[in-house]
Amino acid sequence: MKDRGGVVCAAGLPLRLFNFFIMTIKEKQDELISEFEFLEDWLDKYQQIIDKGMSGAGIDPKFKTDENLIEGCQSKVWVTAEYKDGKVYYQGESNTDIAGGIVVMLVDVLSGQTPDDILNSELYFIDKIGLKEHLSPTRSNGMLAMVKQMRLYAMAFKQMNQ
Repeated sequence: MKDRGGVVCAAGLPLRLFNFFIMTIKEKQDELISEFEFLEDWLDKYQQIIDKGMSGAGIDPKFKTDENLIEGCQSKVWVTAEYKDGKVYYQGESNTDIAGGIVVMLVDVLSGQTPDDILNSELYFIDKIGLKEHLSPTRSNGMLAMVKQMRLYAMAFKQMNQ
């Protein structure tokens, strides 16, 4: 079966999207790193991050509440999670371009994984694409707060299902 975007799996999702949900955290990070490898200038990398944010699914408006705001972010960043069939699925969005791209990358890398995989993962893509060294201290703190909240969701789901 095909659609305008190419091959479609039996579930009706574009094969690229379907494969993305069955990829490991390491495989997702490696794919993300490869998207940034050919970009040498940091202005181009920032644009790639912004584009990621614009292409993300965002968050259901009903979850844009104070309860889902990430503390420690200068921007408004909302993250929520759902536990289904043993895996965690995140939604995230921001009101700013760079933070929006960062949250989309984190959602993409961690969604569809087990709580244990999330808790045991090393998010090396942050260093490999140069985010850590090129973000301002406030953005870097915000990114760390996003990761912390996503891990807290995974920890809560793990404890609820033991």
